[in-house]
Amino acid sequence: MSGDSLKAGSLVAADYVVFALMLVVSATIGVYYAWASRGKESSRDFLTGGRRLTALPVSMSLTASFMSSITVLSNPADVYCFGAIFVFFSLPYVLSTVVVSEIFLPVFYRLAITSTYEYLELRFNRATRLLGTVFFIVQTVLFTGIVIYGPALALSQVTDIDLWGGIISTGAVCTLYCTLGGLKAVVWTDVFQIGIMLAGYLSVIIKSVILQGGVSNIISDAQQGGRLNFLDFDINPLRRHTFWTMVIGGTFGWINVYGTNQAQVQRYVSCKNITHARLALYINMIGLCTFLVCSVFAGMCLYSVYKNCDPWTAGLVSAPDQLIPYLVMDVLTGYPGLPGLFFAAVCSGSLSTVSSSINALAAVTVEDLIKPHTKMSEKHLSWTSKGLSFFYGVLCISMAGLASVMGGMMQAGVIIGGTIGGPLLGLFTLGILCPFANTKGGLTGLAAGLAASLCVSLGSLIYPPPPAMTRPLPLSTDGCNFTVTDNLNWTSTALPTEPSSIITSPGQNGDDQGLLAVEWHSPSYLYFGLIGTVTAVTVGLIVSLFTGGRRIEVEPKFTLMKEDTTSYHIFRFIKERVMGSEGECDLTRNGQELVDNTSPAFCDTKI
Repeated sequence: MSGDSLKAGSLVAADYVVFALMLVVSATIGVYYAWASRGKESSRDFLTGGRRLTALPVSMSLTASFMSSITVLSNPADVYCFGAIFVFFSLPYVLSTVVVSEIFLPVFYRLAITSTYEYLELRFNRATRLLGTVFFIVQTVLFTGIVIYGPALALSQVTDIDLWGGIISTGAVCTLYCTLGGLKAVVWTDVFQIGIMLAGYLSVIIKSVILQGGVSNIISDAQQGGRLNFLDFDINPLRRHTFWTMVIGGTFGWINVYGTNQAQVQRYVSCKNITHARLALYINMIGLCTFLVCSVFAGMCLYSVYKNCDPWTAGLVSAPDQLIPYLVMDVLTGYPGLPGLFFAAVCSGSLSTVSSSINALAAVTVEDLIKPHTKMSEKHLSWTSKGLSFFYGVLCISMAGLASVMGGMMQAGVIIGGTIGGPLLGLFTLGILCPFANTKGGLTGLAAGLAASLCVSLGSLIYPPPPAMTRPLPLSTDGCNFTVTDNLNWTSTALPTEPSSIITSPGQNGDDQGLLAVEWHSPSYLYFGLIGTVTAVTVGLIVSLFTGGRRIEVEPKFTLMKEDTTSYHIFRFIKERVMGSEGECDLTRNGQELVDNTSPAFCDTKI
């Protein structure tokens, strides 16, 4: 059976109707907000929603923005190939949310900035701001190309839709509602699309559970196949996925995403107050963990169904990212509409991420590249913002062609984000946490961080990590039955095969690990961002100290203040309750009782 034969008659009319409805509803939301705000919307309203949004829709938009087609397609495939250790990404979600909520959010919200990179000019200088803007534009356009390519690839593998037909249709609908409706349209389409994504995932999971005879059987199959590999605490930084690479590298990666990335910061600073912004981040954390659990279990379902007949090894799919679409067409073809629902979920994941990126790209271009150099009316700025949304939509569609040569979507996305985003995270960290960091230190640190992250990422491309470091798990084809050619429902029911029939990768047995241990040019891809961040901060601090950084005076509002943190307010609340129901501080100074013993200023001095 060839890969081309999979496309014939894959979807029925009901599937196309479900898929089309998702696109129509998404476009309609954009048209509605364009009509509702006609003639009275400024560029700031278009890009930030007028800063009147509430926590729940913003949190769902935050979740949808990075729970993209990469999550829907690549994460289950990663569990299928490398094991359920992937679930440890839940810890970085929690840790990064706390760090962003306590350190980055208060500063950005207080300054009420539209572009995150405006902060770099306020804290350092205009050249630093321009560099940050350029880095973000390059990173986002490349990443968005991968996200558009993902669902188009899935559709092209199981339907008669041409690959570029899928890319253009997905990108065109996304560009339409971004251009018409601005941030409000992006947020509310995200709310709709995240429901579609969850429904699509659950349809595959529920059918797989029924097919395999229950959740316990799927877990048992995963355990027998070595997929429940949670107890991997190897500290070797060359290993692709271990507890430490995922927690340490993943935490820095997600702090970069939610702490400095314009697409995310732009959402939570659009909330009507900082309490809603913080609440949005924490609800988003719950959403991220929910989708992670779904994707990990979907990967376990994938392995349980194909444990004796791996479609990838058998040549039925050309890449692991196609495994989940293949499973959908294998187990859901008898249920009209459900395959269409899943592919609508894949496409929704792409739309939510791309729309966020397009809106963020338009925002930084207007705020960082146009406003500082021209004097335009609000009406002209609003039209310029819409024109830029259209331009970046077309640009991201064209960049999708590059994604076809970048390998697995999930890893490629993390590499792009880490290589460019890591040094930027280091620069923002210098500005917010280091009052003595100066412009020379910031620029030098940014350059050094980018050089370091580029070196490791290029080294990893030239010298890919060997199987001894990636640890691919065994796959089998002994249970395949290719005698049935009428349809795809050939799911194997053969008994487990003998160990000799298991397919392994060269070097998997560890005999050559001694030689591979010295190949330090290929650290885990999760550490690329960490390397860039640490290098930027270290070099920036050293250069600042040697170029008079201690003599500069930075306005407190540009750095983190103790009043910004939740812990400070919690401590004050506890102090007031302990010292008296009315918050009195029965303290004395120099043996004399204080007249105004409720003075907050005096109480603070005694903490």
